[in-house]
Amino acid sequence: MTLKDTLEETYAALSANKVRSGLTVLGIVIGISSVIALVSIGQGAQSSVSASIQSIGSNLLIVMPGSQRGPGFQASAGRGSAKTLTQGDADAIASTVSSVQSVASEITGRYQVTAAGTNTNTTVDGVSSSYPQVRNVQVDEGSFISDEQNQSLAKVAVLGPTTVSDLFATGTEAVGQTIRIKGMEFKVIGTTVSKGGSGFSNQDDIIYIPVQTAARFLSGDSHLSTIDIQATDANSMTQVQTDATTLLSTRHNIASGASADFSILNQADILATASSVTQTFTILLGAVAGISLLVGGIGIMNMMLTTVTERTREIGLRKAIGAKKSDINRQFLIEAVTLTLIGGTIGVALGSGISLLVSALGVVQTSLSFSSIALAFGVSAAIGIAFGYYPAQRAATLNPIDALRYE
Repeated sequence: MTLKDTLEETYAALSANKVRSGLTVLGIVIGISSVIALVSIGQGAQSSVSASIQSIGSNLLIVMPGSQRGPGFQASAGRGSAKTLTQGDADAIASTVSSVQSVASEITGRYQVTAAGTNTNTTVDGVSSSYPQVRNVQVDEGSFISDEQNQSLAKVAVLGPTTVSDLFATGTEAVGQTIRIKGMEFKVIGTTVSKGGSGFSNQDDIIYIPVQTAARFLSGDSHLSTIDIQATDANSMTQVQTDATTLLSTRHNIASGASADFSILNQADILATASSVTQTFTILLGAVAGISLLVGGIGIMNMMLTTVTERTREIGLRKAIGAKKSDINRQFLIEAVTLTLIGGTIGVALGSGISLLVSALGVVQTSLSFSSIALAFGVSAAIGIAFGYYPAQRAATLNPIDALRYE
């Protein structure tokens, strides 16, 4: 029996009951499309989280006040309200610790801000001139905070895009305008390029002012909220973290083994943890969708077993006139694989379409990879072979005399 004859027989067999064949294919289509769509959503989420973390800075270490009570990212004692970091600590890190490219100081608070009859409640971040380099902030219009403005306690401000839209009408030039923070006037000298949200914060809904100005007029003391450290490269981040911890422990008179009054977050560790979580999420989504593939495979086996029963006399006749066991086996196996390949092709197209549509509508960012498509298509072929093998074997082992007598 030639391959052409086998394919013609396959077409005739599957066309004999179009509804049943269609429903069987539908099970595979749903399974494959679900796997591709859900995995692309998971991979998109992973890419989005990674991009958000990387957008806060390059080779970044964040020193925060307050002692950490346990390993990982648990709640810390006094964090947010603790006052243990000073500008002297930041200067010491910049001048003493090797492999440090830049250090930025921050004093952060949330205040009511007004301008031209409008108002908003937003984050006001007192920063040093090195902040844009450390935290990947780009100026859109105007300029950023300078060292001279910090030294002179200048009342100037740089606005994020969201704050600009909240305070000024569309089309209004923000640079040169005046805003009021805590009743004091600040002149807008620049705006920043949009960065989007990161975790629970919106990096665009922010106002930057000189850190010394924030210390004198807003917070009322010189303690810092955060010290940002940029290492020269990713390989030196761990060593910089160790050296900075040793330096600050010495400056704060913290004995060996005692709980520190500060903690240092490593961007690489945060990224690795977030990637691990989102990867697990992606695997979970793929596993859930894979169940529908299993159901589709069972549907194929059920259909093929029914087909074998219906065509028992046909099988007996073929074997009686010389068809080999391998011919019968191959015939039914090809029928099963054909069903899954048809369903797999449609499922790949449908799943890819759903993924692209979801991304285009802005519901969630997706990432469609060739590997997930190839895997889904390969799985569909494997399902056809795995679930079609038993019915094919059953058909091939039928006794031709018993098969001819079957009614």
